[in-house]
Amino acid sequence: MYVLKEVKYKGILDIKYLEIPENKVTCIIGESGSGKTTLIRILNNLISADSGEITLNGRNLEEMDPIELRRKVIMLSQTPVVFPGSTEENLLIGLKFSGKPSVTEEHLQSALQMVKLNKNLNDDPQKFSGGEKQRLALARALLLEPEILLLDEPSSSLDEETEDFIIRRVVDYIKEKNKTLIMVTHSKKIAYGFGERIIEIVKGKIAGQRKGGI
Repeated sequence: MYVLKEVKYKGILDIKYLEIPENKVTCIIGESGSGKTTLIRILNNLISADSGEITLNGRNLEEMDPIELRRKVIMLSQTPVVFPGSTEENLLIGLKFSGKPSVTEEHLQSALQMVKLNKNLNDDPQKFSGGEKQRLALARALLLEPEILLLDEPSSSLDEETEDFIIRRVVDYIKEKNKTLIMVTHSKKIAYGFGERIIEIVKGKIAGQRKGGI
């Protein structure tokens, strides 16, 4: 799916060669500042590499239409974005921006249940805790049904029990729908428990790749 060759970015990344498989759960681990977030931002073309080549299913990422790319590849950053309006409006806004059809209230409730967010659709997300906002943003991303989901520390604001529940539900969803999940995580427990492929980054370089526990 993704192939990176001789990719460099501002002294942060120096990747000689990397392949990320399709329809798999890939976890990216490494110390803080190792370049993990920079890598997945490059995969969504939010930033451009200084040199090298990145292809997605054989197509050069730089040559792909950004709108087309971001309909296929959705990234959820570590800091969740919450828009003015109700929970329902926050869930639907991603579909509106991407030009996709709206969904039923039942579908919205299912998305909230998947991320274990017990809120009403008319609640104000501005009053949510950090962890609740993070789960709302995740539900919004899942509603878009992207081919590739990029998650940057999706459980950083969650307690261990909630983290395990949500990651398990997301992974089950990805496997059921034959999607691709690429997840940056600080948790080796999450990486080795749910990742089918684990990529370790040290000082911007690929230090190791191995199979996970699935």
